[in-house]
Amino acid sequence: MRIKCVKRIYNHCEKHPKVVEMSFNMFKPIPRGTDLILASSSPYRAALLKRLKIPFDIYAPFVDESEIDSEPADLRAMRLASEKADVITKPDTLSIGSDQVATCNDQILHKPKTQLAAKSQLTACSGERLAFWTAICVKYVNSGERKQHLVFSEVKLRDLTDEEIDAYLRLDDPLDCAGSFKWESLGITLIESINTKDPTALEGLPLIALSNILRSFGVSLPGSAYFVED
Repeated sequence: MRIKCVKRIYNHCEKHPKVVEMSFNMFKPIPRGTDLILASSSPYRAALLKRLKIPFDIYAPFVDESEIDSEPADLRAMRLASEKADVITKPDTLSIGSDQVATCNDQILHKPKTQLAAKSQLTACSGERLAFWTAICVKYVNSGERKQHLVFSEVKLRDLTDEEIDAYLRLDDPLDCAGSFKWESLGITLIESINTKDPTALEGLPLIALSNILRSFGVSLPGSAYFVED
């Protein structure tokens, strides 16, 4: 498993590992004409990346997302983000892979896909603290250089009634969201508190970390130029 720039330090008095933020040291700037490809089939990640106002293509990666026994949620997110970035093999390309793993009481929350599963998930998560691990990996295909970052977010849900859950599921469409809610939409009404350094991480693509990583590769952000001069 090739993962760089992220260290994990465990404090046995804490439930979750601390994540030491990576340094965004400058790589040798990559040349103009380098393509940017988002390795994702998620419309949410594509919409987030558009906010950076730089040209990019999208490629849906085919990655085995089967769970590995005893693999921590944070390492699972980092592994899958890295594997998604590795799917892109086109030369002269920066590939972006991202993955998010959500848990409640240390159990992974999957996308519900059905109203019944969504109601069951929200009922189980009512009043609980949910952990979201969102990983980003950016790789320069030519050299194999990569940078990866992990963002931890904690969401505390209110104590929800059956009527509130039914009303929410009727009015919103969270069936493709782990946790069965969209915090950026009506799901915000279900939440008591959010603790995160990057709110875009909850939507699946941490733009603060991504912007820092892209700048370290020589991408001009913000700016009209795609890449800085060599």
